[in-house]
Amino acid sequence: MFNALSKNLRVFDVDRSHFQSDVVEASRQQPILVDFWADWCGPCHMLAPHLNRVVEEYDGSIHLAKVEVDEGDNMKLAGHYRLRGFPTVILFQGGQERARFSGSRSTHQVRDWLHAHLDSEASTIDA
Repeated sequence: MFNALSKNLRVFDVDRSHFQSDVVEASRQQPILVDFWADWCGPCHMLAPHLNRVVEEYDGSIHLAKVEVDEGDNMKLAGHYRLRGFPTVILFQGGQERARFSGSRSTHQVRDWLHAHLDSEASTIDA
């Protein structure tokens, strides 16, 4: 079984078959952002570098899981979380969804959103 946290990957791809273990369960150890995106989606491509930058600022204390909704059964996963558009980013912490947003945002907007929704022990960065 693949486990991004044990491999120390800050950004990783995940699909429906591994979502429960690699995101929901893994978020009990540390927060995980999930980026639901599609290759045809312009705003998805605009958001990606901002998410990557913020995850790097957290220096391994948060991870980013990328779900390409058009691959395999991933659209069923998007349906399970009742996503209405892409990109949608969901923060998982403690095995639960903590917050979400849709659409593209700048680096400082992502950083501010994340800081506002993380538990206090995980919300400090060296930015």
